[in-house]
Amino acid sequence: MDIKAFKMDGLGNDFVIIDNRKKVTELSKEQIIKICDRNFVGCDQLILIENDENADAHLKFFNSDGGVSDACGNGTRCVADLISKENNNKTIIFTTQSRNLKSEILGNNLVTTEIGNAKTKWNEIPLSDELDTKNLNIKINDLNKNEHFGGTAINVGNPHVVFFVDEIKNFDITKIGPQVENYKIFPEKCNVTIAKVINKNLIKVKVWERGAGLTKACGTAACATAFAGKLNNLTNNNIDIEFETGKLSIYIDEKNSIHMKGPVSDIEEISIKL
Repeated sequence: MDIKAFKMDGLGNDFVIIDNRKKVTELSKEQIIKICDRNFVGCDQLILIENDENADAHLKFFNSDGGVSDACGNGTRCVADLISKENNNKTIIFTTQSRNLKSEILGNNLVTTEIGNAKTKWNEIPLSDELDTKNLNIKINDLNKNEHFGGTAINVGNPHVVFFVDEIKNFDITKIGPQVENYKIFPEKCNVTIAKVINKNLIKVKVWERGAGLTKACGTAACATAFAGKLNNLTNNNIDIEFETGKLSIYIDEKNSIHMKGPVSDIEEISIKL
């Protein structure tokens, strides 16, 4: 099978995008895992573009483990840029499994997407027990085996837990990430962020993505971290979330809707032989 596809990334958070609007490509879980494998094509997520009568398109997201992801912020921004170049519109509307997403093409490879309102109730995350989502009191250890208790749970289309710490480099996200992702209180697993507040307008982060592992950047994690910062009175409504590869700008409006702005890469056309 020969598949025409696109490769794009947002701050190194990379995607293989397959357009299913004219010709449908049916992929098994095993084939999705193979495409995402860094020894084959390689990407954090695979995205399918499908027809939708009430929007520019419907998006389906798959993690590199082959599992379905309900939301992908950077991926949405990338596909919005792709579709904009096709139809010459600056406003792009997508439907997804969890919510509708509106993107604005700002030029110079900058795209902003309105992710919408965060959910913070225990059954909306979801959690298996009725816990305080502002502080789950989950224990994580730093490299010196000092115990840190915390974790703010936010759902922005997918579940996230954010730990605010004094120094990110003191925590091994590759150990903490999978432990917390698979913690018993998360029936749908979760994305894990270790965050350090630099000031009211800047947070530095490292992210472990559910089903994808360590990632260079994560749009929904940026949104969840910004909202968690506001919830804990640590930050303002305009916040930059800094990854190793660059920053995403998050704005929380008067209706508590979250807007994410950041760069997208140029579009690379690829051919995949399965």
